[in-house]
Amino acid sequence: MPYPPQRDARPLAARQIFLRLGAIGVIVLASGAAFAYVGGWLDPQRLTPDRVVDALEANSGVHAGYRRNHAKGVCVVGHFESNGAAHALSTAALFAPGDTPIVGRLALPGGNPYAPDSSVPIRSFALRFTSSNGEQWRTGMNSMPVFPVATPEAFYEQQLAARRDPATGKPDPRRMQAFFAAHPETAAFLAWVKTAKPSASYATESYYALHAFYFIDAQGKRQPVRWRLAPVDTAPAPAAAPAHDADYLQADLQRRLAQGPLRWRLLVTLGEPGDPTNDATRQWPAERPTIDAGTVVITRSATQDEGPCRDVNYDPTVLPRGMAISDDPLLPARSAAYAASYERRTREGPPRDAAATSPSTQQEHAQ
Repeated sequence: MPYPPQRDARPLAARQIFLRLGAIGVIVLASGAAFAYVGGWLDPQRLTPDRVVDALEANSGVHAGYRRNHAKGVCVVGHFESNGAAHALSTAALFAPGDTPIVGRLALPGGNPYAPDSSVPIRSFALRFTSSNGEQWRTGMNSMPVFPVATPEAFYEQQLAARRDPATGKPDPRRMQAFFAAHPETAAFLAWVKTAKPSASYATESYYALHAFYFIDAQGKRQPVRWRLAPVDTAPAPAAAPAHDADYLQADLQRRLAQGPLRWRLLVTLGEPGDPTNDATRQWPAERPTIDAGTVVITRSATQDEGPCRDVNYDPTVLPRGMAISDDPLLPARSAAYAASYERRTREGPPRDAAATSPSTQQEHAQ
């Protein structure tokens, strides 16, 4: 059922901003957003993948079988229609003209599978492309144009700052304010989040990979790139309204898919010398050339407890030949922490359907 737009143009007060940032807690993943130094980059006594995952659990609780970040989501299935425009820059088979199967996941940031959909203004989109030669490309994207911090240490510090005060059940705004004051690189993210509102639909969002990568052509030339997904033929959805229930995003997705496939353009921005490849808090200049590489087409959805995305680890460093990670320290850190989270949740067994076991549903069944 469509809902009328209910927008509030008033800017948020400083205290509201920090409370929102605290409530978001682990929204920045990103891409999954669980990061830690690995391979001797940082003293393992100070920071390890398990310590980062522990911090995420401390903020959201432990929900057996669920991802420690982006716990609430839905599986989607479809294909990528490559138009061949990116194949001159990358030898990856999926960029040759033709279709490649994909298994994806639309989700909310955070580790609580029962969180109301309006609790955070960010949505995420993870995809796994599987080419006919067996090679895979996995990517995790978020509906924010920049990441708040540039290093795994800063991400970990943010999780500690966002820890809930037992007396109030909320993060301490003063502690959050102190964190952001100590990290001026968060300015771009703070400017974005001041006006960000929870969208009423997954289908109308743009999703950004945030990190830089490299495309590698047949001659071995490396081209720095960033990519994003832009929705096709969808009007912007209104912000979430009080009329929406806690699980409106999945219902909206199912309604839209019943009317036909959903589509996003895969837009690849080409970096130039001097553009930062190691800092996800900084955007590249808007005038950089962009290639339309093809269309992501989603044809159906499935619950995350039984769907094909359930056992997929959307590690963004899983790349086919013709692609490579950049020097962004968050990328290998994400890989390490994702592996730690994957090991924990698979050891616990499959999750139960959050929609069927949420506190609100349980209360309804008891009445």
